Amino acid sequence: MAARAYWQGQIRLALVSIPVEIYSATKSGAAVSFKQIHEPSGQPIHYDKVVTGVGPVDADEIMKGYEVSKGEYVLLEQDEIDAVKLESKKTLELTQFVDASEIDVLYYEKPYFVVPADDLAEEAFIVLREALKRTKKVGLGQLAMRGREYVVSLKPCGRGMVLETLRYADEVHKAQGYFREIPDDKPSEELLELAEALIEKRSADFHPQEFHDRYVDALKDLIERKRKSNGKKIIEDKDTGGKTGSNVVDLMAALKKSMEKSGGSAEKAPAKKAPAKRAPAKTAAKAPAKKRA
Repeated sequence: MAARAYWQGQIRLALVSIPVEIYSATKSGAAVSFKQIHEPSGQPIHYDKVVTGVGPVDADEIMKGYEVSKGEYVLLEQDEIDAVKLESKKTLELTQFVDASEIDVLYYEKPYFVVPADDLAEEAFIVLREALKRTKKVGLGQLAMRGREYVVSLKPCGRGMVLETLRYADEVHKAQGYFREIPDDKPSEELLELAEALIEKRSADFHPQEFHDRYVDALKDLIERKRKSNGKKIIEDKDTGGKTGSNVVDLMAALKKSMEKSGGSAEKAPAKKAPAKRAPAKTAAKAPAKKRA
């Protein structure tokens, strides 16, 4: 567990208050970061805070300002900002409960682990966790963290709970504006069955540790080769596999080939058409009757 909680306060459900601590559930990946370097000297480039007509300034001379009109600012001290009173700064009040499926995936932003703050809080914490499990509901409320108030959801996670910050409605684009031009056509049944068979063939349990950032791995490899080459330029032409996507693709052929590469049989994929093969059996049964007549 992290040495320091990201937020400490209480979850309130009606008259019940549960002291909790919140910890970030995610961490930065193994990203490769670059610095800007002055090539002739090989030294890193620094950035100074500069005022037009004045030059570099000291950090203690800097205040936060909000521009109310062109060139006119309202200056605020940090303690004035910190003194803004929001009940949600120390309390997360659960004001509504909804089905998890009601919250569109676009609204979820960042997860946090929620744990009881002390032994006395454990009983109420466990009661709330189990009640959410039984009802299959997600709690909603608002919480102030790091200078901003968030809409948050609360749901069970193992022995603890997970709090997820949600985006406000005005922060999410309407999907219709992007999907409007996509035709509402129905695909052919044979193509659909092939695609379903391919999906079924490649279905498996999710193991996140099996995925890693290949771009970061390639960058690290490039950096190591560059170091060993003493600065020699390294450019590699990657084989894109021949033809580009400008040609018209035979979708049926592509799906069948994909099935074969996945170890499946494209011939057996359209299972729903199997009953049609038994139809000729009825006509064959009538043939001997004519001979006897």
